[in-house]
Amino acid sequence: MSRIGKLPITIPKDVDINYNEPEMVVKGKFGTLQIEIPEIIGITQDENRLMVNLKNETRSQRSLHGLYRTLIHNMVIGVSEQFQITLNLQGVGYRASVQNQFLILNLGYSHPVKIAIPEGISVEVMQNNTINLKGCDKQDLGLFASNIRSWRKPEPYKGKGILYKDEQILRKAGKSGK
Repeated sequence: MSRIGKLPITIPKDVDINYNEPEMVVKGKFGTLQIEIPEIIGITQDENRLMVNLKNETRSQRSLHGLYRTLIHNMVIGVSEQFQITLNLQGVGYRASVQNQFLILNLGYSHPVKIAIPEGISVEVMQNNTINLKGCDKQDLGLFASNIRSWRKPEPYKGKGILYKDEQILRKAGKSGK
């Protein structure tokens, strides 16, 4: 049995879970998320706890046990608290701003980079170089953050680029003259 899969999921009071095979819908104050659960996984719900069980025990099914328990747990946390990712822009002249449903980035290119903000994700820019992303779906939030970061990945010589909060860049010495 999976160590992660056998842990119970605590359901907060403001979260409502509806499970009709094979679909699970989780509703909370920050949104609604849904997932399709395979037949091999059984779910039992008490008053404020949710248990994810396996119907059979094969190697591939044990791996799905932990996966779906984690996905359901992330859905419960997302609709009750929201996930947050902070990005820092490091570089001379690097700036960010939000206009309508677009994130505008000045990253040293000859043109500003315009990125559409997906539905369900809120973007807040602080001090022109710190971007706070919030959303209830952890997977979509991480994908959007990596999309932003792909425009200027951190480089090891000057340390410029888009960094996650508290990320350290290993710096290289570069060329040394004679």
